[in-house]
Amino acid sequence: MSDIDPRIVQLLGSEAQELLTYSAQGFVKEHLHLPGPAFVDRVLLNSDRSPQVLRNFQSILSHGRLRNTGFVSVLPVDQGIEHSAGASFAANPLYFDPENIIKLAMDGGCNAVATTLGALASVSRKYAHKIPFICKLNHNELLTYPNHFEQIMFASVSQAYDLGATAVGATIYFGSEDSDRQIVEVSEAFHHAHSLGMVTILWCYLRNNAFKKGGVDYHSAADLTGQANHLGVTIKADIIKQKLPTTNGGFTALQFGKTDDRVYTQLTPNEKSVGHPIELTRYQIANCYMGRSPLINSGGASAGESDLADAVRTAVINKRAGGMGLISGRKAFQRPMNDGINLLHTIQDVYLDSNITIA
Repeated sequence: MSDIDPRIVQLLGSEAQELLTYSAQGFVKEHLHLPGPAFVDRVLLNSDRSPQVLRNFQSILSHGRLRNTGFVSVLPVDQGIEHSAGASFAANPLYFDPENIIKLAMDGGCNAVATTLGALASVSRKYAHKIPFICKLNHNELLTYPNHFEQIMFASVSQAYDLGATAVGATIYFGSEDSDRQIVEVSEAFHHAHSLGMVTILWCYLRNNAFKKGGVDYHSAADLTGQANHLGVTIKADIIKQKLPTTNGGFTALQFGKTDDRVYTQLTPNEKSVGHPIELTRYQIANCYMGRSPLINSGGASAGESDLADAVRTAVINKRAGGMGLISGRKAFQRPMNDGINLLHTIQDVYLDSNITIA
C-alpha cells in the first residue's frame, strides 16, 4: 500500500487499509473476464459482434487519459431531462450550452461523453470525430404530474447513427410496472444499434416504491442490482452501468422472487453487517457474465465537499472488484469547470495506478 498514490490513500481516509488490501473470497479473480489493454481481442472477439462494433468498442478504450489501459472514464449528462435542467445546471449555468459538456469531457480526459440526442446533435460536426459520442435514447422526464417511473424513447438508433455516435445508451427501470415495455423497446433498439456497428450501454436501474422497507433502500442491494445486470446482458448490452451496491438481501427482506442462501453466505461473504463493498460489487460483475459485459459504476449525486473522496472510494471499489471504470456526471459538472476536470482526473488516477490491483 505504501507505493499507492498518497493522495488516493488520504482521500480514502480510515477505509484506506481495508479497501486497498482486501482479498475477495466470493468469486476469485481468476474466474473473471477482467479489463485490460487486449479486452476486445481476449473477450469480445469470439462473440457474434460485428467488426464495426468491435472497432467502436476499441475506439472508446483508445481515447482519453485511460486510453489503452482497458479502463474507461465517461461523463454522462442527461440530468437536464431526468432531474430538470434548472435543478441540474443552476449551480453552473454554462452547462445549459451543451458544447461545454463536450469540452468538460475532452478537457477532463474522458473516454467518451454520454448525453442526449439534442445535445450531441447541436455540436456533432465539430466534435463527433474528436471524442466518442454515446447517445442516450430514452429518458424519464419529470414534467409529467404526478411523476412516474417510465423511460420513454426520445431518440431513434438511426438518429444516433446519423450524428456520428459510437454507442447508444438506454435505461430500463427493472421492477417498475412499465419494465416489460422498456425491456422490449431497448432490446429492439440494441439489436438495431448492433446492426449499424454501434456499442450498446444499459443503465440497469431499479424503480419500485416497494423496494424500500424498514428504513433500508434496496434499490442498491447487491442481489437485486445483480439480477438487473443479468437481465441487461441477456438483451446484449455490451456495457452495464449500475449503482455501487450499498446493501444486500433485497430478495429476502422484500420476500419476493427467488434466491439462494449461498448468495449471501458464499458468494457475498458477510464479514460486515451488509457485506464488504468489493464482494457486493463483484457479485454485480459476476451477473454480467463474469465480466464479459463489463461493469461501470455510476458516480452518484453531488454531495459537495465530500465528492472527491466519494468518487475515489467508488473508483477503488469498482477497480478492485474487477469493473471497467466509472461514469460520473453530477460530481463533475455541478462545480466550476476546472474543479470538475480535477475530479475526473483524480478518478482516472485510480485506474492509472498499477499498485491498485484486483482483489
